[in-house]
Amino acid sequence: MKKKSIHASLLFLLTFTCTYAQNRSYEGEYKMNTWSITLSPAITQFYGDLRETNAGIFARKPANATEWVFPAGVGVSINKQLTHLFGLQTDFWTGRLNGSKKDIYNAYFQTYFLQGTLQGTVNLKSLLMGTQKLRRWKTDLHGGIGYMWFYANVFDLNSNRLLRYSNNPINYSSITSGEWEGNGSTFTRELVFPVGLAVHYELTRRLDLGFDVTLNYVNTEKLDMTVGGVDNSIPSNIYTFKKGESALDKWGSAALTLTYKIGKNAIKVGKDGRYDASLGRYHLRWADPKDLIKAPYNPTLADADSIAKANMPKPVDPRLYTDSDNDGVADLFDKEPNTPDGSVVSGAGVAMNLDSIITSLLRSKFAPECEALLSNIEFDTDKSTIRPASQETLRKLVELLNVKTNCRIVLTGHADARASYSYNMQLSKRRVDAAKRFLVRAGLTDPSRVTVEYYGEYRPIAPNTTVSGLQSNRRVEIKVEPLNTLRSKYPAGFRLDGVKKP
Repeated sequence: MKKKSIHASLLFLLTFTCTYAQNRSYEGEYKMNTWSITLSPAITQFYGDLRETNAGIFARKPANATEWVFPAGVGVSINKQLTHLFGLQTDFWTGRLNGSKKDIYNAYFQTYFLQGTLQGTVNLKSLLMGTQKLRRWKTDLHGGIGYMWFYANVFDLNSNRLLRYSNNPINYSSITSGEWEGNGSTFTRELVFPVGLAVHYELTRRLDLGFDVTLNYVNTEKLDMTVGGVDNSIPSNIYTFKKGESALDKWGSAALTLTYKIGKNAIKVGKDGRYDASLGRYHLRWADPKDLIKAPYNPTLADADSIAKANMPKPVDPRLYTDSDNDGVADLFDKEPNTPDGSVVSGAGVAMNLDSIITSLLRSKFAPECEALLSNIEFDTDKSTIRPASQETLRKLVELLNVKTNCRIVLTGHADARASYSYNMQLSKRRVDAAKRFLVRAGLTDPSRVTVEYYGEYRPIAPNTTVSGLQSNRRVEIKVEPLNTLRSKYPAGFRLDGVKKP
């Protein structure tokens, strides 16, 4: 039977180890507390030959037949939680076992014991129900292996005469003073295999209150020094006995447990069941690390709308997209937003007399810096033919460019929105090409100083919903700029239009 008990214990520990390997200890982002200490005052109960029948559950002290001894014990456990589901605990117990039986034996016994065991624990509540149900409750199944040291005495129920004892007789006067000692070796050592069930309730962030019921299988039949035979005539030592007729003894305990959870910044989950690891450390006994991982945020339509509104840029001044006088300068920057149609304006939108400017520049002795000029050329629907009024403006610009070699022209083509994107892009390209051909035919000596750009319908200066708006968008913008604004774009050996010189 001894070998069977050892094999059963080894099987339990092997099963626990394999199961634990599938649920390794927590190594996540948030630190958790894992240690605790449990104090367990308990009532003890013996299961064997001298189990009580009609003689009562109390055993009388041998020194005084009128007093009764209550079977009790106390245990201390040091607990290490390996994962939320599995843990280890080292238990230390001390106490006494009592029992009597008038029938057959007419005897009672007292056994004092010490016990130390190593046990594994399984959190049944979380294993079967998860962590979100009964969050304040915890049910543990525990079992393991250890040693029990005991000293037993059997007395006659009527005369209190010592009948049997384990090892050497104990000095009873020393028992009353709290000392366990006798002549020689006092305690007998045997293997013990505890199995139990504990229920805990989380009172505070530090304290748990619970109830534990444990049954201890002891690898001996001599906890009560009775092995099934009846021989009360001669006091005898345990070593005079051989294997008797009895089954192996057991003892049980029903304990009230008080557990103190060790660790820094201890906290517990709130009533709403939400975990916030930034507040402190949860204990692994009560919190599954998976519950500490924040769920991915999936915004609702209302959330998305709120986020979009919060991140929406400030409204752009509408004057940036309007050009009331169609002079090519947005109203936001236009110092004269009401110049007449066809006016040539400066970069600030101020109307300028093109003839006087050109005459002034041509007469200048030292060729001052090129002055920025702006103008628009408007076109008929789906046409790229330059109107006569605009041709005169282009001729004067040719005259200026031929004399002032520090100037250049940027032609930018546009279209209204009454055709497809691709068609309007090609139409705006045809319009700037027509304007450039006119400049070359009008006598421009250096065509490389003319840069063309075209954007189709993508840069309107007026709404495409009115006749006047459509007319304003069918245009080629003419910008006269200093030559050095372009020179930096191209390396040496290239013409101003980006083409490599021969």
